[in-house]
Amino acid sequence: MKNGKIILAGFGGQGILFAGKVIAYAGLKAEREVSWLPSYGPEMRGGTANCSVVVSDEPVGSPVIPNPDILIAMNRPSLDKFENLVEEKGYIVYDSSLIDREVERKDVNVFPIPATQLAREAGLDSLANMVVVGQMLKATGLYTLDEITKGLEKSVPPSKAALLEKNVQAIKLGYEYEA
Repeated sequence: MKNGKIILAGFGGQGILFAGKVIAYAGLKAEREVSWLPSYGPEMRGGTANCSVVVSDEPVGSPVIPNPDILIAMNRPSLDKFENLVEEKGYIVYDSSLIDREVERKDVNVFPIPATQLAREAGLDSLANMVVVGQMLKATGLYTLDEITKGLEKSVPPSKAALLEKNVQAIKLGYEYEA
């Protein structure tokens, strides 16, 4: 999959907007056309957060995604809200550590991953978002690990450069996960 219309969704504080930014910057580094549109409630942590990312070989006409090809859901309310909007034969990647139900649709590709649990066990507590991104990359082939790493390098500010390697570890953890 070279192109994708992606919705990432979860609670504020889960790194949803950051994960979307990494995916968008990876597209820029891979010389693709991209858009990134964040959306969040008034609360910084605990409120809802989602973002839309479009990655394309063609100019992006609109950042609004009514029907994504890919859904990354980090909590149950997000899965409940966006599951039925995913295109037929699209992808749903979700954190099965935090979502207590399975995807009901049979016409999409489903990838549950216990991202929060895996991150915690690996000492990467706040990086479940990157674990899920890794699983999405493996499932869709949207980017190589090298391309997403370039997106990470652009997204992590110099003041937090020490976190770059941990983010790469988290992505690899998700990429290598076998259900």
